[in-house]
Amino acid sequence: MIRSFLKRKLSDNTLANIFVNGLLEVIDNGFKDVASLINEDSAFEESPQILPEQSGEFAMIVIVGNIISLEISFDALQATNVETLIIQKFAGVFGKSESEFENLVKEYKAFIARVNHPSKNVLYGMSKAVFHKYNLNDFQDDYFKRMQAPNPLFLKRMDDVLQNFIWNWDAILKKYKF
Repeated sequence: MIRSFLKRKLSDNTLANIFVNGLLEVIDNGFKDVASLINEDSAFEESPQILPEQSGEFAMIVIVGNIISLEISFDALQATNVETLIIQKFAGVFGKSESEFENLVKEYKAFIARVNHPSKNVLYGMSKAVFHKYNLNDFQDDYFKRMQAPNPLFLKRMDDVLQNFIWNWDAILKKYKF
């Protein structure tokens, strides 16, 4: 019973390692299914033919969406510290310098904010980012194609899929102290 009141201490570096490794694993294991779901979605008149090897845009959307969620869940100083470590680790994974990867993250944050405007819902922004980065407008029926807007039914299904790629920061904060 006392154990339930005690939180294990976790360093920012350990948290960043767990986050990076866990996120990479879920992206690597899940994108093939995501591509298949998009390719078979009834919102499209023809299949977008997204290949399992085309995970780069999706990976960046998921990484940046989770970083945005981190910024919302933690206080500003701790979010900055953890985000810096995450960027360092992802830069190494992707063979980029820290500043290059940091700029890439900023570009994706701005892109997600732009396609999601005026909404602030991170998940919805990620779904719209997937739609635009994979040029899915080209495969929609004429009505939505002319509007240059995603079919809301597709966005809802994509929200449901992307929910599985969002880190549960609230559960981490309940279990650990930093």
